[in-house]
Amino acid sequence: MPYTATHKYARISPRKVRALADLVRGKFADEALDILRFQPHRGARMLEKVIKSALGNAEHRQAPGVDDLVVIDARIDGGPMFKRIRPRARGMAFGIKRRMSHIKVSLDTVVSATGQVAAE
Repeated sequence: MPYTATHKYARISPRKVRALADLVRGKFADEALDILRFQPHRGARMLEKVIKSALGNAEHRQAPGVDDLVVIDARIDGGPMFKRIRPRARGMAFGIKRRMSHIKVSLDTVVSATGQVAAE
């Protein structure tokens, strides 16, 4: 049973956060937090908060092995866009899309090849 957390309408482009999500996908949750802590990107702070929230959800639902939780899914989807117009030469205008993203993280325990939970 996965423990999930989401950050909807995050004011950052999904393309900037997806590279960070690829870094932590498949890692233990505490290891993922250590990786993100040393990344200089603004999206790393957002992803770090979502992972901490998923860990808090797991503790609240009394997960059997909170230390053994793995980031099984880190999904960064596109959200709505603010559309702006930038004036250009000769009376033309270029469109600007201020993008948002939905960050979703799922944590679950490690499952071995036999289908049993490794923490037991």
